Amino acid sequence: MSLLIVLFSLVFFQKYPSLCLGLHLPLRHPQYSDNPLHDLYRSSLLRAHRIKNPHSKHSSPIALSVSPHSYGGYSLPAAFGTPPQPFPLLLDTGSQLTWIPCTTSYLCHSCPSRIPAFLPKLSNTSKLVGCRNPKCKWIHPASTRNCSQTRQQQPEACSPYFITYGSGSTAGLLLSETLRLSDQSFPDFGVGCSLISDRQPAAGIAGFGRGSVSIPAQLNLTRFSYCLISRRFDENPDVTGTLILNEENPNPKNSLIYTPFLKNPSIDGVFSVYYYVGLRKITVGGKKVKIPHRALVAGPDGGGGVIVDSGTTFTYVHPTAFDPLLAAFVESVGGEFNRSLAAEEGTGLRPCFDLGEERGAVRLPELALHFKGGTAMRLPVENYFAFVGRGSSVICLTVASDGGDGSLGDGGPSIILGSFQQQNYYVEYDLERERFGFRQQSCVMSDK
Repeated sequence: MSLLIVLFSLVFFQKYPSLCLGLHLPLRHPQYSDNPLHDLYRSSLLRAHRIKNPHSKHSSPIALSVSPHSYGGYSLPAAFGTPPQPFPLLLDTGSQLTWIPCTTSYLCHSCPSRIPAFLPKLSNTSKLVGCRNPKCKWIHPASTRNCSQTRQQQPEACSPYFITYGSGSTAGLLLSETLRLSDQSFPDFGVGCSLISDRQPAAGIAGFGRGSVSIPAQLNLTRFSYCLISRRFDENPDVTGTLILNEENPNPKNSLIYTPFLKNPSIDGVFSVYYYVGLRKITVGGKKVKIPHRALVAGPDGGGGVIVDSGTTFTYVHPTAFDPLLAAFVESVGGEFNRSLAAEEGTGLRPCFDLGEERGAVRLPELALHFKGGTAMRLPVENYFAFVGRGSSVICLTVASDGGDGSLGDGGPSIILGSFQQQNYYVEYDLERERFGFRQQSCVMSDK
């Protein structure tokens, strides 16, 4: 509690200008551990657990074994305060609150050793959000019911937030501050000032989900798009992808194919921050995988359905849908190459195959995602198979799943389309027309 009191002394003391169009931001890979395939599998699985159980107050047991560098996410340059303090935030379309490490008292368990912390006392535009401020309702809808005043007749601070992610958690207080993206400034932006975190990225998270506290909502974006570079550029600081906010007139010659966004019908709306899409079928080598319909469509209890999430690395598939997908690849590839049980045990991924001497000239069955409206995302093989290590002849399907009884009773999406499968795809979140667009292309952009 003493850490929270620290921020109460930081009371400093404006409406949005319209967002100029065509804002371009470079995206970088944060670095992660030397055992990436296994770490990315586990972090993807943990991330899926958090998405499917947003009310859970604790991470799953395996959360403690995940490196803070194992997200496999993409960061974007941002700055907060006046004068600006820079932070490379992780792009996350599966959450809504943007937060940054905050104050010299910031504590983070199992986090990077070098953590940049935002210092509100060095900014003349930083102020604590009070419990009667409309922004407080973004994170605490009932906060004003018990909102009292301090001795100075000022409203109390908005209650602390606590957010769980698959690989950890963060907690802190809500600030109103100036956000800077490229050469544009956005005053009175609601940002989380995190005081305590567990296994989180060094510089915080940029929330691009559907909620009212998200960056798209606060900046009144009509669309945003990104292009994620291949993971083979992880260690190259001179190569980046692109994030575009409110592109006015996308090039018609490079037309996208679209599928509509859907909404989760659950009554309490805990899954409403996610971008659901209508996945009609999955094919492997041109053959339809027999996936139960209830796994592809969200039901009244919130279970099932498919979302797109830049914060998940490997696509997560619930066992109900993963088991037939696994069987399809085993049937198609297993007759030609032996499965590597050692690799499966070591990475957690399934299936894994040993290509032997033929690793450079192997043709693997195409994995295609067929969406509502007749659109299809036909993935290149490098987006769904990866070699276990440099020089290895063993490849694994980069799709994460877990155990279970085959039911969808735990709620949440059954399929989470992660960033690994989105490599070298230009994707657009058209918020005005409520649709998701994509096309395959090279995403490499020199950051010079």
